[in-house]
Amino acid sequence: MKTKLFIVDDHYMVIEGIRSLLQQEEDIEWMGHATNGESCMAFLQNHEPEVILMDISMPGMSGIELCKMIKNKYPGIRILGLSTFNQRSFVEKMIENGASGYVLKNANREELLKAIQAAKSFKSYLSFDAAQSLRNPLDKESPVLTRREKDVLELIAVGMTNQEIADKLFISPTTVDTHRKNLMLKFDAKNVAALINLASKGGFL
Repeated sequence: MKTKLFIVDDHYMVIEGIRSLLQQEEDIEWMGHATNGESCMAFLQNHEPEVILMDISMPGMSGIELCKMIKNKYPGIRILGLSTFNQRSFVEKMIENGASGYVLKNANREELLKAIQAAKSFKSYLSFDAAQSLRNPLDKESPVLTRREKDVLELIAVGMTNQEIADKLFISPTTVDTHRKNLMLKFDAKNVAALINLASKGGFL
């Protein structure tokens, strides 16, 4: 039986890259893709893939929020987190929200297939780097930030709004909001005050 596969990612190149990796596989039935949480939920009203490869960092609803929503509404669907980040807080939150595993975007075809097969069989799969991050107690205290996340963090710390940050950095408010959500996740902060406090203690500000 073919595995019905769906992907949610806001980068078309990632979608096409994974599709080209897997399109020759006889065991995979490609059901399509969505670029955000809303279009994914709309698709699921009429279709039920077995496995969803889900990006963590997307504009609007994050993959972590979307994972929880899907597992509550469609518990039979298996979800694999898909990210460029192997940070402990990301991996933990995806697993807590019901994901069957976590794979990095630099995974090769063999690893992707192994993860998809494990998820289909109701088993869990963590890429080596993701598994290592869960074993590393320091990871939670030392998040890895992109250059743009550092820029946004510094501007949040001086009290700028999303619109003000967007204007200053020449990016959209939606992109700023995505960076803000990623920062909250990476520092495991519940609000902006906690984020600034943790970032300051960690030497990021």
